[in-house]
Amino acid sequence: MRTKRMHTLGALALGLSLAGVSWAALPPPSPAQAQAAAAKKAEADAKAAKEKEALNASMDRISGQWRQRAAQEGWTIKPPPPVSGPLGVAASDPTPASAGVPAPAPAGGAPGTSGAAPATAAAPLGA
Repeated sequence: MRTKRMHTLGALALGLSLAGVSWAALPPPSPAQAQAAAAKKAEADAKAAKEKEALNASMDRISGQWRQRAAQEGWTIKPPPPVSGPLGVAASDPTPASAGVPAPAPAGGAPGTSGAAPATAAAPLGA
């Protein structure tokens, strides 16, 4: 059983090393191949843009039909919310910028008094 496992692991290691060598030895694409790949990508991008426009048009058509029917049925219609760009991390982070930073001690506070205690939630050490 142990030798079978060793043979299997050896074969796997050999196969992976050969695959790594073969991938490393691939030549870079020729200018014609690079140009063909760029043309194929441009064609795919154009097709995706066309499909996106068609999807937006069908969604607008369906929502227009729904709003028309809703008006006929007497349903309350609210205007669609405005669409803005993606929000950054800072806009979605509920943590204030000064979180975890202790406030400076008051100017007139004597050491060891409540005026000199840090503004964090940590409890002072007892005597």
